[in-house]
Parts: sequence; structure tokens; C-alpha cells
Amino acid sequence: MSNDSLSGHTVRLVPLSVDHAEALFPSASDPEVWRWMPRPRPESLIQMRAMLSRMLADPARRCFAVRRLADGVVIGSTSLYELDQDQGRAEIGATWFDRSCWGGPYNAESKLLLFSHAFDDLGLTRIALRTDNLNERSQQALTRLGLIYEGTLRSHMVRQDGTRRDSLYYSLLTDEWPIVRDKLLSRIAAKATASTCPGDHVRGQMATAAVAVPRKT
Repeated sequence: MSNDSLSGHTVRLVPLSVDHAEALFPSASDPEVWRWMPRPRPESLIQMRAMLSRMLADPARRCFAVRRLADGVVIGSTSLYELDQDQGRAEIGATWFDRSCWGGPYNAESKLLLFSHAFDDLGLTRIALRTDNLNERSQQALTRLGLIYEGTLRSHMVRQDGTRRDSLYYSLLTDEWPIVRDKLLSRIAAKATASTCPGDHVRGQMATAAVAVPRKT
């Protein structure tokens, strides 16, 4: 896995390690945060470390911790997975954020950084995201960004409550990326201005800065 961090104006995506378990456990153990995740919710730091270890052991996955730039706090995680550079494709998932940061610019900028990394750095042609058929909020968000709904994998996996879920697939291709990038930049600027997440004492500065191109460090 690359040791590169991906830097924006509200967050930096840093390579995930097991050492992030303590910082990520409060959000990952929150039932509401974990509601739509297909893997079991970690109920202890031991389980959290084991989950991160399994994620990091996957050679086709690039995992990141999301660090808020305003105060350096780790507020979530996200990943590129099923990465196949020969075929020019990957998926984005295993994404969660502390509930106090929902509605802020962090998820949008994390997507911006991952898309940019995938298309501009890795030279991929296709990125896919999948979501639970009951997760209407996620479906609406992906559609608003301009991703294309491709279809549904019926009875695709088992939910944590034992019921079977359908997975809706959305994708973004490299020639569609510039339009989606512009939408993300506008969304980040608007959300940074309105954010009430703890630690955002520089909201006005971030709203102005968020229109710049993300950078790799």
C-alpha cells in the first residue's frame, strides 16, 4: 500500500493502521453510525483492532483514516477496495464518520480526495460504490453527485440483523469525473460554511479554500 496521505482543506486522509483503533472505536461502535455497514459492529477495542487488521491484510484495499485538519482529530475512515489496476477499476466503501460530523464537509471532501487519487494518480477508468436498498439517504446522495445507477444485485449479502439485502450499484467513469469534481467542490464549500462539527473554528477560511484542487502529500 502507498504511504501517501491525501490532503484537502478540511480533512487529510492518512494511511490507516491498527494504531487508529482507539480513535475510531467510539464512532465504529455507535449503532447509528454502523447501521448500514455489512460487517459486524465492533463492541470492544480488541474487536476493533482485529477488524482493522483484516482490512489492512487485504492486498487489493487501500485504507485511510480521516483526520480533521482544524484540530487533528481522527473522525472516520474510508477505503478503496477491490482495486484492480490492470483492469482500471476499484470500489469505495467501508466509510464511516463520527455522528457529530454528519452533515459537514468531511464525507464530501473524502470522496473528492479518493476520486482524485483513483482517476488522477492511479489512472483508473471506473469507480463503483454500492449501498443497501433500504438506505435511501445514500442513494439520493450518490445520485445528486452525478453517479450513474447501474443496477441491483438481489439478495446480495446478509445484514447484521440476519435479513438479506439487495445492493444498489452506482459508478463513475473517468470522463464523467470533471463534472462530479465540480459538484463536490461546490458542496464542500457550502457545507464548510454551515458546519457545526466540534473543532471547526476556521469554517469561513475552509469555505473559501475548498474550491482549490486537492493535493497528495
